[in-house]
Amino acid sequence: MKFILNSKTLLEKLLLLNGVINSKSTLPILENFLFEIDGKSLKLTASDLETTMITELEIDSEIKTGVAINARIIIEILKTLPEQPLTFTIQSSSNTIEMSSSSGKYALAYANADEFPKSIQVEDPAKILIPSKVLGTAISKTLFATGSDDLRPMMAGVFFKFSPEGFVFVATDAHKLVKYMRKDMTAHQEAEFIMPKKPLGILKGILGNASENVVIEFNNSNATFRLEKFELTCRLIDAKYPNYEAVIPKENPNRLLINRTQFLNSVKCVALFSNKTTHQVALSLGGNELNIFAEDVDYSNKADERISCNYSGDEMKIGFNSRFLIEMLGNLQSEEVQLEMSFPNRAGILSPTDGNDEGELITMLCMPVVLK
Repeated sequence: MKFILNSKTLLEKLLLLNGVINSKSTLPILENFLFEIDGKSLKLTASDLETTMITELEIDSEIKTGVAINARIIIEILKTLPEQPLTFTIQSSSNTIEMSSSSGKYALAYANADEFPKSIQVEDPAKILIPSKVLGTAISKTLFATGSDDLRPMMAGVFFKFSPEGFVFVATDAHKLVKYMRKDMTAHQEAEFIMPKKPLGILKGILGNASENVVIEFNNSNATFRLEKFELTCRLIDAKYPNYEAVIPKENPNRLLINRTQFLNSVKCVALFSNKTTHQVALSLGGNELNIFAEDVDYSNKADERISCNYSGDEMKIGFNSRFLIEMLGNLQSEEVQLEMSFPNRAGILSPTDGNDEGELITMLCMPVVLK
């Protein structure tokens, strides 16, 4: 039983699927890719029980069968080969699959396809259609702000909300919060769920090269994302998302308008001299000048930079964790940003002032730190 595949095409698909596989799986079968051949179609599957990803390829074959092949071994072999047609021959008598290239033959043991877990079926799903570019941007803008605290699983993912008012995506780790909204896209009914960060990271890699719409089907426990050549199904986080609107200050009379790149570079530079535990930088605002200061008393290191800016409000001094500030500024593409504040002990709200698509709103919230 034979089938033929292009080595480069196969490797590209398997590298994307490989993001699903855990390095230390409790089930040995999950360390494999499932190959299902049905005539001219090859379906490739990877799973960790929580997330399952499927893609299809056209192949030169006339057989119908399935085998599970070790993911690490086949990827490492394909990485060493130049682009070429590969012939796969299934030897059922020895439970091996032979891969023939222009320079050699490689025999890999395979497991029976029946041992591979079945993909989760999303029953009675609601359905949403969203452009791949919009979903990719929403994931990119929010994923970095997710948490990793096992005691607060709801923060270990991105909150999706679809309503007649628009689409909203929110992520927070209790120190920073990002809210990405599209007012130009609406749903007939309100629906919401929390997506885990692992499948979102995989989707982010796929959506970068996609141009079609993504079909999202979901119920209370699972969600499926379908593109033309990929399908990803995952278990949702079963928890109630925190009331993020309650922590966003509504009255912020102090407003800083500044060049994003200049602000980012200055924070990066000054942060090198900050305390290695707190990563604290202080912002002093007054007139049309921003002063950024950091000090590490233990090593007698300190730095102070001044930047021209457009500031309106009371003179104030506020502290932030530089790592969070750098992450947020780095995830924006606008030329200028606005930082809105009320008091030194209240969160600062960072938002782009230009470069947004019509109907696109981005709000980033950074919690302050107590200045020492």
